[in-house]
Amino acid sequence: QVQMVESGGGLVQAGGSLRLSCAASGRAFGIYRVGWFRQAPGMEREFVAAIRWIGGSTSYSDSLKGRFTISRDNAKNTVYLQMNSLKPEDTAVYYCAADNLGRSRYNSDSQGSYNYWGQGTQVTVSS
Repeated sequence: QVQMVESGGGLVQAGGSLRLSCAASGRAFGIYRVGWFRQAPGMEREFVAAIRWIGGSTSYSDSLKGRFTISRDNAKNTVYLQMNSLKPEDTAVYYCAADNLGRSRYNSDSQGSYNYWGQGTQVTVSS
């Protein structure tokens, strides 16, 4: 089992920044990749970014690349999402998820690639 816990959400004005954290515990040593997804009210959950646990290669939603940066600290079993130049449309619940099955043929932007999910953290961007 792997537990994922997000933190760092909150209320920020447009143009501001936030850094989300995702702490993994349990059998975290077996994690293959971690992804961030978000879900706005009335919308489907969408991919934000992902990072490989070993090697650190990253992938991003095309629409968010350049404003969001994903990183990890393996020693702390933590993945971060730095969000800059925030816009009201970034308002959503942000979720992190772990894939510890190593299913490399599954795309990192697919929710089905991940088998452990956190509870989410709310990010609200005011105009």
